[in-house]
Amino acid sequence: MPELIINGPAGRIEARYHHESKSDSPIALILHPHPQFGGTMNNQVVYSLYHTFAARGFSVLRFNFRGVGRSQGFWDGGPGELADAASALDWLQIVKPDAKCCWIAGVSFGTWIAMQLLMRRPEIDGFICVAPPSNLYDFSFLAPCPSSGLMINGDKDRVVPSASVGELAVKLKTQRGIKIDHEVVPGANHFFQDKLEDLTSVVGSYVDMRLAKDAAEREQKREREKEREAARERDRQREQEEVASAPVGGDDEGDE
Repeated sequence: MPELIINGPAGRIEARYHHESKSDSPIALILHPHPQFGGTMNNQVVYSLYHTFAARGFSVLRFNFRGVGRSQGFWDGGPGELADAASALDWLQIVKPDAKCCWIAGVSFGTWIAMQLLMRRPEIDGFICVAPPSNLYDFSFLAPCPSSGLMINGDKDRVVPSASVGELAVKLKTQRGIKIDHEVVPGANHFFQDKLEDLTSVVGSYVDMRLAKDAAEREQKREREKEREAARERDRQREQEEVASAPVGGDDEGDE
């Protein structure tokens, strides 16, 4: 888990990076909670998400927003933090240009930034939103939500009521072709105190399910392409046979 400094729009960005050697390993970016309420990349939920993805063969990046830890700059209320996240994703994609898929995850305030980045980056295939503050921030920009993902919160969360997250998930489920799963962890508060194992289990199971589904779809796509190529080859052979069997023009009849 080497320390890392990334060039960001407000100066250096402090980060931690887990690297997988396979060139096509999937990538994941993790965004931390609100900087003005103690949120950092070392938050226990962020740390848990980081290792959940790493355990599944992802190359994973977590970082401090501007003004947090050793990251330069000052709190910007959202736009600057979104620019930081975009720079972090740029760096991750430069390091892993052949990644088979791209995920983003956020915790509380980090989910609001993550979803805005999702709307701007069509290459993001999936997302994890932990305790999304749908009662505090406007998520209406998710119209439509471009990717399927998971929203998860605790039923003892006093910051973000479970009903609020449920309403957001239901709204997003109405988008064609997009499936938003919503899970509630019993007994968990906003910080998942004493419930990190439950959180990790739910998130891990969801990511495993999506990876298996995506792998199956890629295999089906490869099989369809093989079938199409085989059909094209048969057509080429048939055309060659027709050309070869066509009569060759001889001497003109009727010449005297």
